[in-house]
Amino acid sequence: MADLPPTPQPALPAQEPFFKRISPTAFVVLSLALVFVLYQVVAGLLAFLFLGNELTHETAAALRLATAVGQILCILVPTLLLARARYGSIVVPLRLKIPSLLDILIVSVALVALQQLLQGYMAAQDAIPLPPQIERYVQIIKNIIERTYLLLVSAGSPLEFAGVVATVALVPAVVEELLFRGLVQRDLEKVASGMRAAVVAGVIFGVYHLNPFSIVPLIALGVFFGYIVYRSQNITLAMVAHFLNNFLTSCSVYFGLGDDYLAFASGDASRPDAVLANSAIGALIFVAATYYFARGSYHKDSA
Repeated sequence: MADLPPTPQPALPAQEPFFKRISPTAFVVLSLALVFVLYQVVAGLLAFLFLGNELTHETAAALRLATAVGQILCILVPTLLLARARYGSIVVPLRLKIPSLLDILIVSVALVALQQLLQGYMAAQDAIPLPPQIERYVQIIKNIIERTYLLLVSAGSPLEFAGVVATVALVPAVVEELLFRGLVQRDLEKVASGMRAAVVAGVIFGVYHLNPFSIVPLIALGVFFGYIVYRSQNITLAMVAHFLNNFLTSCSVYFGLGDDYLAFASGDASRPDAVLANSAIGALIFVAATYYFARGSYHKDSA
């Protein structure tokens, strides 16, 4: 009796790649942990080994360059690879589009107003009394952070200032927005509404900077950037706002305006009434600009 042909076995369904099948929450946590280790630990350790822990004006330029390169290699590259692994594409999930000039103008006005509002918050925060024992150590840590930041953004010539803008304003605006608003917020929108995802991504953005004295302004900026992406489905607008925020801060240092420069009210920035008036005007302009932007922007939670 002739042998019967073997019975064909049903093909097993192909299993999706790991990064496509894990939950959004797991993907966000894993992505943030990976980037944190690469940038904060690996890149930070390499910078310490090569540049040391003594920051001077002579080493500031090297540290700026190292920071920018570290962000590109340890944040941008992993973000793009993770987006590719998760979605099979880069441009579509990261929502890169060309914004209109009107949207850029409205977002820029809102950003400047928000800066002035947050400046009032920082003044109020600095006025909170602390026990002398705690105040002493808080002031030491704050002075170290402020001195480091001032050395990083200070420039002695227009050419050096251009380098500051490129490394301190442009690179972070692109890199950080692709990570937090492009990758993190996009996946959070799978388990939460668009606005909630923007808020959570904004909180993560603020905490990720590891600056306890500016955590509230950083979270506020992060939520604002996330709101821009949520309403417009366009991450480029958030990049513009992020760049403008860092650029204006660099300009205030370069032109000697100081962090307490009042844009909307006249008077001494050390006077509480002047700061309060400036913050109130900033709040009104911010609300009006944001409302106008929201009315004309595209909104769809499931986009």
